[in-house]
Amino acid sequence: MLRVLLIIVANLLFIFHAHSQAKLQIDNETFDMGEVEWNHPATARFNVINTGDKPLVISEIIPDCACSVAQWTMQPIAPGEKGMIEVAFDAKALGSFHKSVAVMSNAEELRYLYFRGKVVEKLKDFSKTHPYVIDGLRIDKQEFVFPDATKGEHPTIELSIVNQSNKPYEPVIMHLPIYVSMEVTPQLIEHGERSTIKLTLDTEQMSNVGLSASTVYLSRFAGDKVGEENALPLKAILLPDFSTLTEKEKANAPKLKVDVKKSNISQTLATKGSAKCNITLTNVGASALKIISVQVLGNGATVNLKKNTLQPNKSTRLQVTLHKNKLSDNNEAIGLLLITNDPKQPKTEINISY
Repeated sequence: MLRVLLIIVANLLFIFHAHSQAKLQIDNETFDMGEVEWNHPATARFNVINTGDKPLVISEIIPDCACSVAQWTMQPIAPGEKGMIEVAFDAKALGSFHKSVAVMSNAEELRYLYFRGKVVEKLKDFSKTHPYVIDGLRIDKQEFVFPDATKGEHPTIELSIVNQSNKPYEPVIMHLPIYVSMEVTPQLIEHGERSTIKLTLDTEQMSNVGLSASTVYLSRFAGDKVGEENALPLKAILLPDFSTLTEKEKANAPKLKVDVKKSNISQTLATKGSAKCNITLTNVGASALKIISVQVLGNGATVNLKKNTLQPNKSTRLQVTLHKNKLSDNNEAIGLLLITNDPKQPKTEINISY
């Protein structure tokens, strides 16, 4: 009888493990780079989401050749949240290429990502590699989003620029915040030439954890006009630093549980001037949970948090109010960003649609 009970318990544990784990979902497993210019590295970016119910940890990305170098979201990706994988391809050999990388994680299976294209001696069509245009300059991205960082780290972002005007330009990013520095190489580009603007995040200059967002402007030269047509959003998230925690402190750390990470209150909002949404936050860890920051991402919403410190097994209510007359017309979801002292999940995102 005891043996039968042990077998039943083992089977239940197996079933629980099989259904309670991180799951890696990738929006597109093959990235087509198109034509890539010889000796100009190109980057393939893959967006990933954790569709499981445990934090997703990407431990290693293994390219199939030395011509590729990968970087990825190093922090655990909470259930329902997104991360990224970027693979830089060093285009030193002419001709077509089809490469792959293996993604090692705590998800249920090994995954492979692929990127392909053709290396040519001289690139003539930049519409695929640099799809966005600002005042005669073609660029490869529309926004600057730094990888999440902690104090002391200095992540970078590069913007590639092609001058397709008939005038020489000295491209520059204007109105940079104090915590971002810039390097432009080369500083002067003639027609058909390229330049790279490298932005570096100085986390020591950031005063608060959470999201810091601003608008910067890509200009053709210093003192050029600024406006909506050359505006680029810049975002950086500073996380608490847990590097000094001991193994005992990690084992007894707080842990945040959110009862809902997506909510839709369109029906209530359609008949009233405002609508409320209540979200329950619970500490399922072994020590006090501190909700350091709650930020609203978008216009037309206010939040009210009853408690910002939760003892183990205690809960609190986060109330979100949407004001109909202040919401944007494009029905974009309102985002909430929570920063806590949960070392495995310091960043939690909640989306409320209307």
